[in-house]
Amino acid sequence: YHALCWGGLGVLMGLFFGALENPIMAEEMTARQQIVYQAKQMGRKSMSHAKTFAVMGLIFSAAECVVEKARAKHDITNSAVAGCVTGGALAAKGGPQATCIGCVGFGAFSVAIEKFMERYN
Repeated sequence: YHALCWGGLGVLMGLFFGALENPIMAEEMTARQQIVYQAKQMGRKSMSHAKTFAVMGLIFSAAECVVEKARAKHDITNSAVAGCVTGGALAAKGGPQATCIGCVGFGAFSVAIEKFMERYN
């Protein structure tokens, strides 16, 4: 469920960022060609962002579920650990330093979001 929601968010972000791109040769393209080019760019961006966000949501949800089951508690620590796992997994291709930065960054972001949403008391 969460992966689908995150995937939907990715589609919206892809549409937004795709709309911001300008054709390289705008002067040489007709209006119709520019519209077709923009539509294709938006579609490509949407699919790319949807996949990335869906994977991110899947990793986070799975990690949070596993941590919550293992700890038998429902608190903000679960989100912090799940965020760390997600950030580390997404940055793993960049090497150990990137993995650590991703872990800390996404973990902190997850805690901040949980505090903002006041999901836990």
